[in-house]
Amino acid sequence: MENQHSISNEAINNIQTALTNNRCWLAYNEIPYHLGPGDVFSFKYKEEAQEFASNNISEYDCFNVIHASSVEEVCRKLHTDLPKNAISISSLLNNTNMNQKNFEYLRDQVKFTGFGEGLENELKEKVQKQTTDFTLSHQTKFGNETVDATLNFKKSSQSDMYFFNAYNVNLSKENSAENMQQTFYINKGNNITLKEAYNLMNGRAVNKDLTNKEGQLYNAWVQMDFKQTDTNGNYKLKQFHQNYGFDLNKELAKHPIKELGNDEDKNRLVSSLEKGNRQSATFLRDGGEQKQFIEANPQFKTINIYDSNMQRLGNKQSKDEKQAQGEGNTIKQDAKKESQSNDDAGPDIPTATKKRAKKQGQSVG
Repeated sequence: MENQHSISNEAINNIQTALTNNRCWLAYNEIPYHLGPGDVFSFKYKEEAQEFASNNISEYDCFNVIHASSVEEVCRKLHTDLPKNAISISSLLNNTNMNQKNFEYLRDQVKFTGFGEGLENELKEKVQKQTTDFTLSHQTKFGNETVDATLNFKKSSQSDMYFFNAYNVNLSKENSAENMQQTFYINKGNNITLKEAYNLMNGRAVNKDLTNKEGQLYNAWVQMDFKQTDTNGNYKLKQFHQNYGFDLNKELAKHPIKELGNDEDKNRLVSSLEKGNRQSATFLRDGGEQKQFIEANPQFKTINIYDSNMQRLGNKQSKDEKQAQGEGNTIKQDAKKESQSNDDAGPDIPTATKKRAKKQGQSVG
């Protein structure tokens, strides 16, 4: 097939920079034969690239959208060859500047996935060594429980660029002789942070903006299913989408929570609950204030409430309210309802777990 386009060295180099920063959706101008850096724009999501192409049609501009993971793939899809005097991909990625960009991208990924900045120096050293893959270790505590994490990095099969693929979590649960393990994978979208991973492993639900296979964003609550594992021995994650019917704000409004009376306090409370935290809240009762703890329970479209000793209060409160309204029930009936409510509190958390081991695009110029 005859070449449909030629492409400049500068455009090639800038496309590689875009791909390094995970901007793999490209909109290129079909009209000019020779593509310069101002003829190709990069995006993280397909919808952004398509919207840009739709909004930038003129006598001199007609953009086509492609997805690529390497410069070679870009050239194949454009039916062109790399310029004869272009820098080779291997040389380009070994360049100090590109190495630095790869490190900075990984550093930010590690930081915003909840591992802080303490691994920065070790990460830089590992990237500079250019081994096939490497790991970093991190330990922290949440309350009295210890979390050990191993971060996994692997070099691309098509280049010398590294990717942060996944992290393994080993949770030493309080009052348990055995540990719980789970692997969390790094995706292009909103990754599960270390604290969210800890909350999931404790049976709580986390609200996330996720990306489907087509690159479309959607929102859902995710929660571990301790009764199902995948082929790698990881607990599966079940999802409760927006149309499932759980409305956190609506459920909170059913309770006399002081923080709901102030927008800033309310936003902090909701944000914490969406991260899967068991969050303290001030309940206004009998003319006084009581500090209690709450967590989201999207599966049963409610919130769980705990006292200062982390004993769940929902069942007792419900029984007391019914008695106050004159709905006398026998002790046997109350006990039965309490047992059923306990069963509905969420997934059973294994205490001793043994697992099988018009949007504006970014020009590449």
